[in-house]
Amino acid sequence: MAFNHRIAVLAGVGAVALSVWPVLAQRAPTSGPVARYDMRAGTVSGMMAMGGGMGGAMGVAFGGGGDKVQKELYLRLGSSQAPAKGAAKADHFMPPVAKLGKSVALATPKEEKAGTDELPQKPKGRILIFWGCGERAPKGQPVVIDLAKIAAGQAPPGLWTAAVLRDWGPTLQNSKTFGRWPAEDRKFVKTDSSLIGAHRVAGNYSPEIAFNLTQDFMAALRATNTANASGSALLSWNAVPGATGYLAWMFGGKMGPDGEMGDMVMWTSSASRQFGGGLTDWLSPGQVAGLVRDRTVMAPATTSCIIPQEVRKAGPDFRMGMLTAYGPEENFAYPPRPADPKAAWNLVWTARVRHRSMTSWMDMPGMAGMPGQTGEPPQEKKCKPKGIGGILGGVIKGGC
Repeated sequence: MAFNHRIAVLAGVGAVALSVWPVLAQRAPTSGPVARYDMRAGTVSGMMAMGGGMGGAMGVAFGGGGDKVQKELYLRLGSSQAPAKGAAKADHFMPPVAKLGKSVALATPKEEKAGTDELPQKPKGRILIFWGCGERAPKGQPVVIDLAKIAAGQAPPGLWTAAVLRDWGPTLQNSKTFGRWPAEDRKFVKTDSSLIGAHRVAGNYSPEIAFNLTQDFMAALRATNTANASGSALLSWNAVPGATGYLAWMFGGKMGPDGEMGDMVMWTSSASRQFGGGLTDWLSPGQVAGLVRDRTVMAPATTSCIIPQEVRKAGPDFRMGMLTAYGPEENFAYPPRPADPKAAWNLVWTARVRHRSMTSWMDMPGMAGMPGQTGEPPQEKKCKPKGIGGILGGVIKGGC
């Protein structure tokens, strides 16, 4: 079968594609799927889009590059089959608008580490935990974790959410043969790349997968963080088309006399104490709808949140924030579910495409030129001789 005809046939399946996970909840397939494919597409703005580590952060600090936007794309293929011949090989053939060449190769790693939650800094004293939007932190906050009472190297118990688990789809552990991208091919999605159009995944360890995407990368988030006279701050952002909900979180702290981190402050916009875990990942609209109902995630119509006075007062030396807009999802399956509920449904493959948009900002005294930064006047530096670069080094690497 010619390539174009094969795409047309299989893309036709995509046109009547099932919303796989809700459908599987209604009726499990008789067998399969043989192969599962997962795409995660993201738009990144603010400090995280700067690139270049400290160099990028310094560029932002001095007023450069604050409007940069990057895109991210992660591909994962899992199969219950071994390679038909030789080493595992699979490619994702993309539409020309993706600007990634004819295809990208999915590499099969020898090992893969699971994602874990880690503190962005290693505080010496305590972690002060706040949550919720509002002028003042509610009674009972902050929750204080004294790190001196925890064995060295151990994460504070109960710090990260257990309510939303990470879901990366196929992994090396849950697949007989596995492939992923980005790999070592030095290809990366570009700022003007698009996902719209026909996609095909083919290899020697899975059935051929093909589908048409109608959802593109989400628009960029633009957040501003403005200090109020009361000591609180107004976090506001643009409404992103297709967003299903928003979540903000921030960490900050006080610097010790030698430039080491003292107390650390953590805050989330969630109405309950929810940090990390799957909340930092790509979430389906169904998941987000439930999280909006219980006020873990802000509703899609929301475009502002007040960061309480106590949060900013507890972390006066620096604050770094992140805002996530969860987005749409497209699901595909072949063959379609039979109309006859008694007929066998031998599922060959499923494909899922999830979206999100994220931005970040640095809020430090005397750095009003940084994206999302407040207009506060500078305060006395506690990391005496090392200046802006030293403070940023403390934020990113620990110490001044």
